[in-house]
Amino acid sequence: MTQIEELVRQLAEKHGTQRSSLMAVLQDIVEQERYLSEEAMVAVAQEFNISAADVFGTASFYTFLDTVPRGRNIIRVCKTISCHMKGKEQLVSALEEALGVRNGCTTSDGQFTLLTANCLGWCHKGPVMLVNNDVYPEVTPESAIAIINKYRH
Repeated sequence: MTQIEELVRQLAEKHGTQRSSLMAVLQDIVEQERYLSEEAMVAVAQEFNISAADVFGTASFYTFLDTVPRGRNIIRVCKTISCHMKGKEQLVSALEEALGVRNGCTTSDGQFTLLTANCLGWCHKGPVMLVNNDVYPEVTPESAIAIINKYRH
């Protein structure tokens, strides 16, 4: 049994293998492995006795279930209209420049991935940036740079 198959088995024991447990298992895999590999999705499909296409369809539908490797720190900037109207474009541009990557990419050292995401639930405090699980409301280009510098190692 491979390491990922063992992880999936443990998570299935923890959460169960009914369809309602699929999200919890996928989220735990992403938390531990940083993304859902093809091997992980196949192992989940086998454990849940569903098709790999069902697992991939679920994984690819949700923004936070990454199906490609990401950086150690994932920066998500809300891209809804309310954040756009409050300066989201300038925020993303400043982050791209500071990190040396375009939106959707990971820095060469693997420290940061920059993404835009649908609503983060802070429309009244936009623009909003999420770094890993930390929410930063009312972010300016300058404060965003200071924030990401706290995550540099």
